[in-house]
Amino acid sequence: MAKAPVLTPRAHDFPRWYQDVVNKAELADNGPVRGTMVIRPYGYGLWERMQAEMDARIKRAGASNAYFPLFIPQSYLTREAEHVEGFAPELAVVTHAGGKELEEPVVVRPTSETIINDYFAKWVQSYRDLPLLINQWANVVRWEMRPRVFLRTTEFLWQEGHTAHATYEDARDYAAYIHREVYADFMVDVLGIDVVLGRKTASERFAGAVNTLTLEAMMGDGKALQMGTSHELGQNFARAFHTRYLSKEGREEYVWQTSWGSSTRMVGGLIMAHGDDAGLRVPPRLAPVQAVVLAIKGDEPVLAKVREIGDRLRAAGVRVHVDDRTDTPFGRRAVDWELKGVPVRIEIGPRDLESGTAVLARRIPGGKEPVALDALAGLLPAILEEDQALLLRQSRERRESRTSDVSTIEEAVEAATAGGWARLPWATLGEEGEAALAEQGVTVRCLVAEDGSVPDADDAPGNVAVVARAY
Repeated sequence: MAKAPVLTPRAHDFPRWYQDVVNKAELADNGPVRGTMVIRPYGYGLWERMQAEMDARIKRAGASNAYFPLFIPQSYLTREAEHVEGFAPELAVVTHAGGKELEEPVVVRPTSETIINDYFAKWVQSYRDLPLLINQWANVVRWEMRPRVFLRTTEFLWQEGHTAHATYEDARDYAAYIHREVYADFMVDVLGIDVVLGRKTASERFAGAVNTLTLEAMMGDGKALQMGTSHELGQNFARAFHTRYLSKEGREEYVWQTSWGSSTRMVGGLIMAHGDDAGLRVPPRLAPVQAVVLAIKGDEPVLAKVREIGDRLRAAGVRVHVDDRTDTPFGRRAVDWELKGVPVRIEIGPRDLESGTAVLARRIPGGKEPVALDALAGLLPAILEEDQALLLRQSRERRESRTSDVSTIEEAVEAATAGGWARLPWATLGEEGEAALAEQGVTVRCLVAEDGSVPDADDAPGNVAVVARAY
């Protein structure tokens, strides 16, 4: 009788496969309140690595970390009409606390533009105070009607950047810099996920922004996932909160602003972009554990050798874990590490000691081979880089092979329904065509220029709409 698979095959039921990976790779559990999640240690380890890589890039962009309150007076949100309208269906509002009704309800932050602007208005007095570049690592709450762990949860973790600038050009250029040098660089270089950089249409723009830049990735089932966004806020919030400065010429001016964010949704993207029927495949540059050294049996010489190899690999700069839990069957441990997507397993038993070799199992391309024990520390860094490059190449090849150039709305819907993306001229589609696509469950993920770059305007000549079904 055939052995039942550990995971639901992706081709049979992609959503069920995704949930299986989340559960069996011990990434997260559902929380007790609908739409919340408990992130387990291995899943949080992935998020910590994402945080570290992103935080370093954010700081290179000149931003400093700060923290603002979770609770926001409800009146703050009403100051920017488009913003409150955009978030109204998702708000969680506290009306009672301390055993009595509050004089003014408070909102659990869905995002922090309003409260941060209240403080920017206090902190910015002169052109010398600009640019003011702030980032916050925090949790936010958006009441989610159709939750899915990591992808759409009522509470999620993220970073949100907020900046104030003296000129429109400075704000525009900074939003573009974050889009390209922080987000795209991280997603391509570390996550190994090929992303399309583009501009959101007016209907998909962040509430209160004058322009939203997005990064869209194709998942394993051909659907799109928005991985991060960077917004030009113009002077909308500055006018609402009276955030002004005295210019060099002695004139009082409103600041120009940006905001930008990425979240634990990226963990969901990691699963769906790189995972296979055996579980996760974690890019080596991201992996909390790049190599696990497994003792096949509990013989003392074997245990001594796996610990020695672990020390050698750490000295070579590899993030390594020694698995010497020989009271748990070797097969079960090997499957667990495979589910977790650790890039490399090094398996050592008594026979391997006799031959002076170990079995090297590579999770990303697959396959096993014997490798001399003394050669491991020298070989592994190059192998990890090879596998990192392979994941990015596979991600790019999937997107390119499953993206069709079409000329009609009907063809675009057909391509998206078949599990791919479509590209068609924005001049052909327009807002009416965008609405027609939405009726079929297909959205314009972004606008790109003819050459694939990010366009300067929604209606720039030659703009191309990238459309797909999306998470």
